Amino acid sequence: MKVIVLGSGVIGVSSAYYLARAGHEVTVIDRQPGPALETSYANAGEVSPGYSAPWAAPGLLLKAVKWLAMTHRPLVIRPRLDPAMWAWALRLLANATAERYEINKGRMVRLAEYSRDCLRDLRAATGIAYDERARGTLQLFRKQAQLDAVGSDTAVLDRFGVVYELLDRDGCIGAEPGLAAVRDKIAGGLRLPGDETGDCFLFTGALAKLAAEAGVEFRYGTGIRHLAHDGRRITAVVTDAGEMTADAYVVALGSYSPHLLKPLGLGLPIYPVKGYSITVPITDATGAPESTVMDETHKVAITRLGDRIRVGGTAELAGYDLTLRPARRRTLEHVVTDLFPHGGDVARAEFWTGLRPMTPDGPPVVGGTPIANLFLNTGHGTLGWTMAVGSGRVLADLVCGRTADIDTEGLGLERYASQAARPFAIGGRIPA
Repeated sequence: MKVIVLGSGVIGVSSAYYLARAGHEVTVIDRQPGPALETSYANAGEVSPGYSAPWAAPGLLLKAVKWLAMTHRPLVIRPRLDPAMWAWALRLLANATAERYEINKGRMVRLAEYSRDCLRDLRAATGIAYDERARGTLQLFRKQAQLDAVGSDTAVLDRFGVVYELLDRDGCIGAEPGLAAVRDKIAGGLRLPGDETGDCFLFTGALAKLAAEAGVEFRYGTGIRHLAHDGRRITAVVTDAGEMTADAYVVALGSYSPHLLKPLGLGLPIYPVKGYSITVPITDATGAPESTVMDETHKVAITRLGDRIRVGGTAELAGYDLTLRPARRRTLEHVVTDLFPHGGDVARAEFWTGLRPMTPDGPPVVGGTPIANLFLNTGHGTLGWTMAVGSGRVLADLVCGRTADIDTEGLGLERYASQAARPFAIGGRIPA
């Protein structure tokens, strides 16, 4: 079967790789000149199934109000005359109940744990290298109140069988010796030893090469205009280079996926949530993190990637605006220098921003659609790197008509079926 995958980020490339391994003739189309040049380029570097949870959680509204009042705030809202943003935000709040949180987190952890295992299998089978480390994630609490409230988090981890360690101040420093210089700023931590780290950009480039060796054709520098159809099936993808046809089509365009689907009458409730990162060259390895430290106060992740430190965070609701804002850089610089003051040279840091494709309930959308030959693999939010390999493998199984290795309940577009009569309208178009 001939399959066209739209998008060459980590999700699209993972999908293409597993489709090719299943024996299909695969073409990947992307407007960029190479793989992983948008949201997959400089994310926080975490492969964190243990940290997989919906943003829509009980108490979200109160937390959001507190965050907006912080100097180095993890949440920024730039009010816009954009009905899609407000509709998405209302759906987010509607999911912020204990019942919905339990359901959505279960779906996310199931996929994330599977994806981590698939990544390990892929690494063992191919030797793929991407500055990877398997040394866990440390969720760092600066305040005793944060540590005292950790019981609700560990109860969820217990229910889903996720291994964790509760650490005091000395335990945190034992896991991350670079924190020794700031011990007075630490109340304790929650360590997730099963989590990993790695450079998503390096991984995606290496996997694209493996996919090409398996026969995948990459059509870079090709703008996607729209999907042609006959009312029942997709008949072609119309690009700047003309029409391209296949037996099946996979949309893996992240935040831009809704633009392509809206003319087909498919309501996909994804909205871009802007994130920022800086990549800091290490100047003192003993003062740098060993793996990932998640600063719970500022919601900023600090990750060791080879001879660099990746610092990622901030949730900014600003539509499709990719402006690099100095205030966000100052927040990231503040967090990394506050916790690892001797680790790297922030003056030489690379500053970056990308759009996370967020669903209002948390899980991505992986699977088929009412259009028989159209499939989706999108909406992974902040967990695209964590869920990419597993999502690609699940998607390939579904395209092949096989039963996936994990339960896919709640991962498909059908969970929004009750809203089909009023599709999630989103303005704009796919950039050329």
